[in-house]
Amino acid sequence: MSGCFPAPAVISGAAVTQIVWGRRKHPVSQFSFCSSTSSWLVYNHSKHHDRRRRRWLPISEERRAGFGVGVSLQQQCDCESESENEGREDNEWVVVNFYQFVMIEDAEGEVAKHLRFLEGLDIRGRIYVNEQGINAQYSGPRRDAVAYVEWVREDERFADVLVQISAAPNGHAFPKLKLRYKPSLVQLEGGISHLPLLDPAMRATPLAPSEWRKRLEAVNTADAVTQNPNADSILLDVRNGYEWDIGHFSGAQRPDVDCFRSTSFGLSQPEVIAADPLANVDRETDILMYCTGGIRCDVYSTILRQQGFQNLYTLKGGVSHYLKNEGPVKWVGNLFVFDSRLSLPPATYMPEAITEPSRVVVSENNTFARCYICGLQVCELRHRNCANLDCNLLYLCCMNCVENLRGCCCSKCTTAPRLRPVLQGPHRYEKWHRYRDLISQT
Repeated sequence: MSGCFPAPAVISGAAVTQIVWGRRKHPVSQFSFCSSTSSWLVYNHSKHHDRRRRRWLPISEERRAGFGVGVSLQQQCDCESESENEGREDNEWVVVNFYQFVMIEDAEGEVAKHLRFLEGLDIRGRIYVNEQGINAQYSGPRRDAVAYVEWVREDERFADVLVQISAAPNGHAFPKLKLRYKPSLVQLEGGISHLPLLDPAMRATPLAPSEWRKRLEAVNTADAVTQNPNADSILLDVRNGYEWDIGHFSGAQRPDVDCFRSTSFGLSQPEVIAADPLANVDRETDILMYCTGGIRCDVYSTILRQQGFQNLYTLKGGVSHYLKNEGPVKWVGNLFVFDSRLSLPPATYMPEAITEPSRVVVSENNTFARCYICGLQVCELRHRNCANLDCNLLYLCCMNCVENLRGCCCSKCTTAPRLRPVLQGPHRYEKWHRYRDLISQT
């Protein structure tokens, strides 16, 4: 199979939004405001109104003055007619991501409160809460998805949370809703409840996307001169190796990690030092950390801080926030996401960033964009699961190997007793019972 790696296709209608809502207290109700060239609108948050059917209402100059409205940039939005807005909210599906480290004294009670609000809303995903905060990734119709995150932000503890919304063209990106108390907001060996996550000084310093871009450009310039990528700074990918295989920042070393739970950068034993980018690194070296949405960097930076690393920086909002604001500058490939979409091209976040086809140069010395089986370049930056249910390995594969091994990751799996049919196109396997009867017949 000859190499073929065209520029990622633009997903129609795909866009990402970082949400910041301005709010103003009122004795009975709470309102947000929006201006257009011809009218002013108020969004009624009255407790006497059904939260799931709130809408924009026109207000007069006199009433606007009564509210004392001074609309800032944070309070402005693009207004549509009521019918257009309702139609868009009913038909558009989105994925929402946010997290916040904050003390929650009654975490179980917080879970119950969120469950009550979500009754009747079409929300699916993973929403975890504990004494250290909340971590949420979920999908749903825009109306329901935004109603929930807006309700969350009404709590002062979450008022400044960075919310990221991306398009889900095929509907729900998660099979069901998991909203529960979880001891660790992210999985790490030994847990994270003992880490000082609530102390901002112990976490890495967050860099805005524009500042991150400047740092990357400076690092790349220095590398070109010194031929030593570890001279003054380290670009640390705090993700899994298979995520790096479909997209990463230029200059970042592939993580020798298959699961974040086992990450041990800066903690390696002598026998694995060669695979640790922080091994033997001076504790005053600048460490530039990045991950998909930011939470893994925030968690792991507290560990590195405890190990004595002093100059820790993280990309605020992760790669998704960067692609939305800066486009694919210094970024190579697609972004792996942990939902049914699996792989998102940069155009998902900034459609105007890719205007013409281009080719990505794939090195022969690494696993980026290469079939895990034969090593040839793949045509699509998207993982698939092994057809053997009891293996289920997530791997990159060229179409020749898919056909030759019937969707399996190796010849051994082709003889397994529980084989699922070969997936065609960008689909994910469903639950086993969907295939059980089919397999018994064959």
